[in-house]
Amino acid sequence: MSAPTHTVTNQPPPLVGYDVYAADDALVEGVARHAAPERRPEIDQELGEIGRSAGSVQAQSWAQEANTHSPVLRTHDRYGNRLDEVDFHPSYHRLLGRAVSSGLTDAWSRPDGHLRRAAGFLVWSQVEQGHGCPVSMTHAAVPALRTDPALAAEWEPRLGSRVYDPQLVAAGRKPGALFGMGMTEKQGGSDVRANTTRAEPLAEEGAYLLTGHKWFCSAPMSDGFLVLAQVTGSAGDGGLTCFLLPRVLPDGTRNVFRIQRLKDKLGNRSNASSEVEFDGTWARRVGEEGRGVATIIEMVAATRLDCAIGSAAVMRQAVAQAVHHTAHRSAFGGPLIDKPLMRNVLADLALESEAATTTVLRLAAAYDADTEQERHFRRLAVAVSKFWITKRCPVVAAEALECLGGNGYVEESGMPRLFRESPLNSVWEGSGNVQALDVLRALQREPQALNAFLGELGLARGADHRLDGAIKSLLTELADLEGIEGRARRVVERMALVLQGSLLVRFAPAEVSDAFCASRLGGDWGATFGTLPRGLDLEAVVERARPVA
Repeated sequence: MSAPTHTVTNQPPPLVGYDVYAADDALVEGVARHAAPERRPEIDQELGEIGRSAGSVQAQSWAQEANTHSPVLRTHDRYGNRLDEVDFHPSYHRLLGRAVSSGLTDAWSRPDGHLRRAAGFLVWSQVEQGHGCPVSMTHAAVPALRTDPALAAEWEPRLGSRVYDPQLVAAGRKPGALFGMGMTEKQGGSDVRANTTRAEPLAEEGAYLLTGHKWFCSAPMSDGFLVLAQVTGSAGDGGLTCFLLPRVLPDGTRNVFRIQRLKDKLGNRSNASSEVEFDGTWARRVGEEGRGVATIIEMVAATRLDCAIGSAAVMRQAVAQAVHHTAHRSAFGGPLIDKPLMRNVLADLALESEAATTTVLRLAAAYDADTEQERHFRRLAVAVSKFWITKRCPVVAAEALECLGGNGYVEESGMPRLFRESPLNSVWEGSGNVQALDVLRALQREPQALNAFLGELGLARGADHRLDGAIKSLLTELADLEGIEGRARRVVERMALVLQGSLLVRFAPAEVSDAFCASRLGGDWGATFGTLPRGLDLEAVVERARPVA
């Protein structure tokens, strides 16, 4: 029994028992905007099911358990036989199973598939981010596999399956399969052309044996992996080539896949990231010899978009928790949410979250449209958005945590886990510098991409004078390519802000677009959150971001 002095008052109720999708106005409106009208009821129904599951006590318990009990590597059995298996807590499998059954690995074969899948990924990732790694890679592997029609015919139905089967058996014996990826090596990092893993061709057409070490191999329990290796001893072109490496061979024997250790990471604790050794490991070539980067680049682009979506999910959940807490917590004579300074902070955070959500949905719609113009647009816009949204995520998570005060620094609040997750996506699939340099490469080599990007901005021209001024300033920056590498981050940051501003001016309520343009594009914005200028309807901005529990 509690002591008479232990009376709990002025503590917010848990944010549970609500529909994460329906409570997010920016997300619901974005889906309605981009989806075909005849498909909207079905999409809304599917997303509502995911949203209600994401807001449940059960799902939040799974997330806590999966991160409390990290994966465990078992290299050998009791007799000394090599196993190379990773044990996960049952809650990790429940999270992953719910993601797969919700179709979060299936986007390529249905109308509006990328939009529906992106929205679902944004909703479900608010529960827990670690299991999203194999979900993302499984989804993203499809375009790389399609460079080889036979491989695509064999594997694509498995990757798009809505049945999750964690057994370590041949993929042909399973109702569904997951994919991982191994590109990074210790001596090269993002410079994959420096990879030293060797691939020696076999007599069987398209078959090779791989030897080498991968410094980061994600989700080592997956059924297959896309990896890069240097072809040697070939009558063909040789060079860096893409391969499909099955975890278990078709005859049921295990491929040589030696897991050396699991990485001890800052966050993403529920997910296993590993170092692996290949020693005569069987693999199938994907694409042409020497064309490894070109083959895998569409997978990289898709996972980069998922990095932006994942960061948008972290930001949305952080903002939802901050707004919910301050709406139920009183201090200095009234609810925190009504205090002018706190309202300014919350509105500033809400703008960042809505801008991210609106941007990633626009990019998902570009994948669904898949016209030449949209392909050129996303060539630049994905890299620009990945750079900026993932950079904004850690500062949003930190400020949102502070809105909860000391309660936000306690593990039970869930905010520390969000904060630990927040830097991941800026590192994953190419750090900020890699993204900025990729943008420069596209600007210099692919003029159609810049034309498509500027065409998107032009759709909002004349709607807001601050946006018009920012577009003009950006054009001036882009016209001067002298020494541009040294200022690449500045250029990409401006591109991201102008893109977000143009989308919000076109699609968001006036109070949101006005506040965004006044701060991000108008120059009246401080170095910290909570510095929005006077004269804005901040109450409406905050209320729009408030989750309804």
